[in-house]
Amino acid sequence: MSRDELADFLRRRREALRPDQVPAAAVHPPGRRARRTPGLRREEVAALAAVSVSYYERLEQARAPRPSPEVLAALGRALRLTAAEREHLARLAGQVPPGTDDDRGPVPGDVRRLPDRLGPIPAYLVDERQDIVAWNRAAVELITDFGLLPAEERNTVRLSIRLDGVLCSAAPGAEGAFARQFAARLRAARVRRPSDRVLGELVNAFAAHSPDFAAGWREHDVRPMTTVRKRLRHPELGELELDRQTLLVPGTDLQLVMYTAEPGTPSAAALARLGG
Repeated sequence: MSRDELADFLRRRREALRPDQVPAAAVHPPGRRARRTPGLRREEVAALAAVSVSYYERLEQARAPRPSPEVLAALGRALRLTAAEREHLARLAGQVPPGTDDDRGPVPGDVRRLPDRLGPIPAYLVDERQDIVAWNRAAVELITDFGLLPAEERNTVRLSIRLDGVLCSAAPGAEGAFARQFAARLRAARVRRPSDRVLGELVNAFAAHSPDFAAGWREHDVRPMTTVRKRLRHPELGELELDRQTLLVPGTDLQLVMYTAEPGTPSAAALARLGG
C-alpha cells in the first residue's frame, strides 16, 4: 500500500469534485465557514462515503490503515470516480497485487500480427512501458523505421521527446493532450509496477521535457484518452493532421495505436498515398 500516493490521489479527486456534482443534502450550506476551494470538504466526502470524518482525514494524511474493499467502493462512489480511477484507487490501497517483469511474457502471435492486418493504416503495438513491440510497414513510412532503432529507443515516450517539434506537434486545440495521455498511461503502469526502474526513468525524462506531462502526473489523471489529434510533417506528404487512436487489446496489457485522418480531408488523401 502506498499511503502517500493514496492520500494525494484522494485529496486531488476531492478538490476536483464540485459541490453541484453531488446531492445537495450532502453539501454543507454556506455559513460561518466560507468555502475556500471549489472542491468538497473532507467532512462532505466522509458523509457521502458513510465513514467517519476522522478516518477520512487520516486517509488524506497518509496515517490510516489499509481501507477495506467496501470502503474503497464507497469512496469511489462518493468521489464519482471512473472505472479507471477506481482500479487505480484499489491498486494504491494494495487491494490488487503489483505486477512484475516475470508476468510480462511474450506478445501472443495473433496479437503481434494485428498491425499488419490493418494494411495501409499506420499502426503499432505498445506495452505498459510504451515500448513498441510490433508495427506495420505503413507506420514505418509515416514515422520512422523502428527496426533500425536501438531497443531502448524503441519507445513512444522517448521518440516523442526526440521528435517533438521536428516531426510532430499538437494540432490546434489539442495542446497538452498528447502529454497528458502519456501521463495517464504511465501513472497507471507505475502503480501496477512500482519497482520498474525503466518506468521511473521514462516518467522523469518526460516530466523534465513537458510541463503538461508533469501537471498531468501530479494530478493523478489516469482516465484513458483514446483519441488525440496530432500534426505530423512528412518529407513527401507534407503536413498531416491525424488522429492518434489507442485501443486496449483485451486480455493483455498491450495497446494498439493507429493513425487515421478525417475522411474527405487533404490529410486523408495524403495518407491514402502512403507507400504508393
